[in-house]
Amino acid sequence: MHAGPETGLAPGRSPIAAPGRRRRCRGAGRFLALLLAGAATSFLPAQVQARQAAADAPLAAAASDAVAAPATDAAKSYERHCAVCHGADRLGGMGPALLPESLARLRRPEATAVIADGRPATQMPGFGSLLSKQQIAALVDWIHTPVVPEPRWSDDDIRASRVQHVDPATLSDEPVFSADPLNLFLVVETGDHHVSVLDGDRLEPIHRFPSRFALHGGPKFAQQGRYVFFGSRDGWVSKFDLWNLKVVAEIRAGINTRNVAVSPDGRHVAVANYLPHTLVLLDGDLNLVRSIAVTGEDGHSSRVSAVYDATPRRSFVAALKDVPEVWEIPYDDETAKGGLASEPRRTRLEQVLDDFFFTQDYAYLMGASREGAGQVVDLDARRKVADLALDGMPHLGSGITWQRDGRTLMASTNLKSAEVTVIDLADWSVVERIPIRGPGFFLRSHGSSPHAFVDSMMSPDARHILQVIDKQTLKVVREIVGEPGKTLAHVEFTRDGRYALASLSETDGAIVVYDALSLEEVKRLPMKKPIGKYNVWNKISREEGTSH
Repeated sequence: MHAGPETGLAPGRSPIAAPGRRRRCRGAGRFLALLLAGAATSFLPAQVQARQAAADAPLAAAASDAVAAPATDAAKSYERHCAVCHGADRLGGMGPALLPESLARLRRPEATAVIADGRPATQMPGFGSLLSKQQIAALVDWIHTPVVPEPRWSDDDIRASRVQHVDPATLSDEPVFSADPLNLFLVVETGDHHVSVLDGDRLEPIHRFPSRFALHGGPKFAQQGRYVFFGSRDGWVSKFDLWNLKVVAEIRAGINTRNVAVSPDGRHVAVANYLPHTLVLLDGDLNLVRSIAVTGEDGHSSRVSAVYDATPRRSFVAALKDVPEVWEIPYDDETAKGGLASEPRRTRLEQVLDDFFFTQDYAYLMGASREGAGQVVDLDARRKVADLALDGMPHLGSGITWQRDGRTLMASTNLKSAEVTVIDLADWSVVERIPIRGPGFFLRSHGSSPHAFVDSMMSPDARHILQVIDKQTLKVVREIVGEPGKTLAHVEFTRDGRYALASLSETDGAIVVYDALSLEEVKRLPMKKPIGKYNVWNKISREEGTSH
């Protein structure tokens, strides 16, 4: 990434400082300093941290007084040991935010183990010899307790959080490596919060850098893949120059963020937030354009489940979590500030939809609710045009398409049912329900491949098995069986479709490379719990076999 004072990070190492704050969390202040994280830092300038801590200290005190005695003790311990790095308001500082929303992926037993034993290769020490089991349990409960009143993150906070790591004028306009820049993979490793850059031709890493805590698995590419935008669950948006292998700038757009979307030219960035209930619009340099408080036409406030770039429409499309609406915000409005329309186009729905799939032309949106109902929305007519015969909890966001007998088929996994649902996009009918080993999350293919790969990672008994589906017969033709109890999931193809890469998503995991035709293993690349890998060409070309 970058060295020392400029960014607070040394290449391949844990955070050592933040801008304007040249010291580690020491003594009591180290406690929970990097809970969950190797590089779990929030690079807030010292003056911003101090201002936030002073402003929110009464809030933290009020919250402490309102809870029972054990929680009060935990709150005092937090104030004494943790606030220096994580903020008096638990919104983060040198360490990540410690809020239920930000810790959703951290199971309580894991949090207990990290506090007691620390985490190797990080600044998080173990405190099992200093704190009783009861004290540790109380702290785990405390960091998983909502802050009351609900924390705020204003436009001023967003602007003040911005960090410029590198002067763009100093960056090369040519890649600093010899690999094909369109056949690179970015591998998100959650085991120690890093991202690896993988050469898709040689199938070898060429760079590795620390990431924010709880990075969302889907980086977004712009300007033919040169720039990559990451979003973390605790609100940080990072702009990475893939040609120069440097983080350029970062900004904290929220407290709990779902994902980001970016226009192809990199001029517009949209951020979907759970907390606060906002859709934040940034320019390509990560300066705030404006934040939109998300409320339905009935006046009810809503979280934003996700935001998507609809490239053919030159707009962002947002899924709302709590009100039955879809929002569309054009970014080619020449009369509006920064080209972004001042008001969203609202499509009223019969029910809340929070998992989307778009047809390749982005004319239609297929959406599913948590209750398993599905429907098709015409984005031009702004109304529902069909129901989908879906059961369980369909994961349309993992959907892919291909051609069969002159018709375009779409297929997706199901988070509750052990099946892949195949839909004909001409009439929205279910063509086939392909039985698989267990509920799956990811489905992947490539235009040059006869196969689609599906995992069963939601199944405790089959999460180590990948199944291979023939896209013409719609039958499972092969199983790739890993080590029982270890998750094997998320396949992504190389640019030419020759190889399929899968994630062995364990702490001492790997990227496992398979020949896409013979389905034989080619090699393994050790990684720290890789949750996903993303090929530049497949993403910027909107390859039919991967999600966008």
